[in-house]
Amino acid sequence: MIAPTPAQQKIRDHPGLDLRIVAPAGCGKTEALALRVQGILNRGLVVAPRKVLVVTFSNRARDNIKRRLAGYLTASQFRDRVSVVNFHGLSARIFAAHAAVVGLDPAMSIPHGDWVDDQTKARGLWFNEAAKVKATLQRIKLQPLSDDEVLRRLSESGVAEAVAIEEQRIRENRLTYDDLPRLAELILNNEAVSNLYNQHFGAVIVDEFQDLTPQQLRIVNSIGFMRTTYAGDLAQGIYGFAGARPAEIDASIKAECSAEMVFNDSHRSSPAVLEALNALAPRTGGHLLTSAQPDSWPSRGLAGRVRFDNVRSEAAWTVSFVRSVMQRAPNQRVGIISRTASRRRFVDEALQQSDLQVYRWDDGVLDTDAANHMKAALSQLDSDAVLRNPSPLEYLRHAVGLEGVQEVNTREALMSATSWCLDLLIQGEHTSDIRKRIRVGDETTLLTAPGAHLLTGHVGKGQQFDWVWIVGTEQGVLPFFKSTTEAELAEEARVLAVMISRARHGAVITHTDVVPTLAGNSRRSEPSEFLGDLNKLCPTNMDQIKDWFRSADWDAIAKR
Repeated sequence: MIAPTPAQQKIRDHPGLDLRIVAPAGCGKTEALALRVQGILNRGLVVAPRKVLVVTFSNRARDNIKRRLAGYLTASQFRDRVSVVNFHGLSARIFAAHAAVVGLDPAMSIPHGDWVDDQTKARGLWFNEAAKVKATLQRIKLQPLSDDEVLRRLSESGVAEAVAIEEQRIRENRLTYDDLPRLAELILNNEAVSNLYNQHFGAVIVDEFQDLTPQQLRIVNSIGFMRTTYAGDLAQGIYGFAGARPAEIDASIKAECSAEMVFNDSHRSSPAVLEALNALAPRTGGHLLTSAQPDSWPSRGLAGRVRFDNVRSEAAWTVSFVRSVMQRAPNQRVGIISRTASRRRFVDEALQQSDLQVYRWDDGVLDTDAANHMKAALSQLDSDAVLRNPSPLEYLRHAVGLEGVQEVNTREALMSATSWCLDLLIQGEHTSDIRKRIRVGDETTLLTAPGAHLLTGHVGKGQQFDWVWIVGTEQGVLPFFKSTTEAELAEEARVLAVMISRARHGAVITHTDVVPTLAGNSRRSEPSEFLGDLNKLCPTNMDQIKDWFRSADWDAIAKR
């Protein structure tokens, strides 16, 4: 067990139940939350049989805090006094226990995959059509509406396919991911039910508050208003497309909580990386960070921005950078991150053609059993045969034997994998090429393996790499050309900050003078407006970066 820092101890020992914790990436937030639960229970702030509810956004974050809690609580405390769930798990529990309150069947099918996405594929909707349908359903279901009210709002929207999919959902007596929090909030609007949850949970802990939607905040408030600890960082709020409203949520939490604690010391990143993050703070709303142990970072780390003439040169230097790292520190990881996967495609191609170990996080198969099912099926499948079938997604799922898979996690992984596979087939990839992309190994081993990791900024949130190479920081790419309002531009700046903050030793930010379009044309480009905040960073070209590599203490870097 790691000795708590003074800041973590202060959070553990805080006497009240309402607390806002500002915790940027790499500052020890998860450990602090585990200590917070220990302090609440040991000081009798929540007395048996009441429990502490800990809510996260993802399964990975849920499992991470469970591991930390196991180090601070006795087995009986953990079992009897704490519930750790993600938001969809919490919503599913509320629905299963109290569906009758809103006149629904508690036995309705709980989602184990993106059913709405499956329906858009089954209906042959093009990408933009499918995106409009999904966005319309999501937007309307962010309110506590009954099924009838949802259908009425959908009819008013004029998106006919969204209406048809919702009517099909109701006929099939199933729920989607958007339905779970909608109905949980509707149920908690019943005073008797909310009182029940208020009595059951004496305190609530919420991780990553900046990712909350107003709907999720209302659910939390129904259970633990003014008895909630919120931890997060406004500068990491990048999920506006999913309904998150970081500034709005932050203002509500500030009004609710009587106390605030701020982490400023980073244990994750080198001084050079932190300087880059601090340069963006006026745009992101983030706090200025200092290194917890600045002298422990060899050569203070690396941060810089590099201009290339074109994407081919950018891709070639990306390969060279990864190779230079792996030759000097073979056990380290390099994250190759972009705002969009399409902007990174030339780098992906160059790395795939190299002799380096490469892991594509965009690929939809990270579960070992699902990977084996997919590889076996794809060895027997013909691309044209799949696409000619009247129901290609059902055909794929039958081919991988989905109906015979009983293990819930593997079944869910296979549903996601077949949907991903169909997307690639529609884009013209062959089954043999898709099969080669699938790596057999579980999520932990693949995502933590040494080598080059290809991903987008949104996918990488919550991860860390020894080095980060950020591709494509041009105006129109980052910030994205559709982002025009002040709030949208602030979120785009936060996307860049999140990508930089993944780095431990160093981060290099690249842009090119010419960017190819998906239509096959090229356009002149300007550096992202955010790069002006980073002009004081050094080095600013590849020769200077090579000089840094030659002079750095790589024995120390490999051990850090």
